[in-house]
Formats: sequence, C-alpha cells, structure tokens
Amino acid sequence: MRYIAMFKPYGVLSSFTHEQPPDAQPKRTLSEFGLPPRVYAAGRLDFDSEGLLLLSDDGRFIHRVTDPRHKQPKTYYALVEGTPAPSALDALQHGVVIKGYRTRPCRTEMLHTPPDLPPRDKPITPHGPTAWLAITLREGKKRQVRHMTAAVGLPTLRLVRTRIGCVSLDGLQPGQWRDLTAAELRTLQDALSLATGNRTT
Repeated sequence: MRYIAMFKPYGVLSSFTHEQPPDAQPKRTLSEFGLPPRVYAAGRLDFDSEGLLLLSDDGRFIHRVTDPRHKQPKTYYALVEGTPAPSALDALQHGVVIKGYRTRPCRTEMLHTPPDLPPRDKPITPHGPTAWLAITLREGKKRQVRHMTAAVGLPTLRLVRTRIGCVSLDGLQPGQWRDLTAAELRTLQDALSLATGNRTT
C-alpha cells in the first residue's frame, strides 16, 4: 500500500483525468507528476487552490479520511483582500452562515509575518491592503474557506492547505510528493481509529 503527501500546485485538478469539450483549453491533472499507479486523492483541493493532498491505493484509508463523520483538522493559509477587523476574525472562529449553513467553530488567527510559501505561477494583483490568515477546520464543505472569508468581507486571493492532521507540507515544493513516514501513518491511522473504533488497516 502507498500513502502519499503531495503539494498540489495552483491550476491543477485533484484528479488524473478530465473530460472537457474539444474546443476548451486542456486543464492540468495529477497525471503529469509521476505518481504511482492506482493511487487516488483522499479528498480534493479546488483547481485554484494549492497545497497538501493525501493520496493512496488503500480504499479503506481514503474512505476514512474523507468520511465527514471524522474529518481530520485541516489548516489553510488564506491571503485575503482587506484589513481583518477583530469582529471579522471572531465571526470566522464562531461560525458564519454560507448558503443557509452555519459553519462550525474553527481556529482563526491573523499572521503578522507572511508565511514562507513558494511564489504562485499566476501573479496576484490585489486592489488594496491584504493580510494572511491561518484557518483550521474540522469540516470540508465545497470552497468553504473562500465562502467564509467572503461572508465577512475578506475575499480570498490565494489559498494554500498546509496540514491535514499530523501531516504537513514541510519539505515539499509545488508538484513534489513523498511517501508518509511510518510515524505519520501510524498517528493518522490512530486518529481515524479513535473516531470510528476500528483501525484502518
């Protein structure tokens, strides 16, 4: 079995194939990064988001990681447009309503120093002041972080997932991947087992 951490670049789909109209510009997929055969992503990152993606050829592991009953904490760095007021940060932490759904409480903090991230291929051109937020969720609605920051008047310009449970992006550049260490896999499996009462292997 293979258990892989990858830094998905901006402008890449979280899949290996993509059907599109013949006249459309082809979209990049995971197939160009030399990943082992028969691995699939455990969850997704949007086309315009970057960062940590877990992949495996272990179907039970993928199911456990993606099951909404026991989501692992996921940390994102979000570059937002605007100056976050304390009230906006408080609202993000306690939950905001997006499309009729109130988000669960999460950890949100403003980073006073920009995170050490590689530059993005497509330049970002903000129209005013910007700030970096670190947001840790235990849920994963579609485009949730972007919807959350927009709900408090802070549109997200760049979004990078840096951690899933005990696994982080440390040591990876966009497009690079590595096998999880034995310690990472054991810790992640134990966390999933606590949520379900059974081991994943």
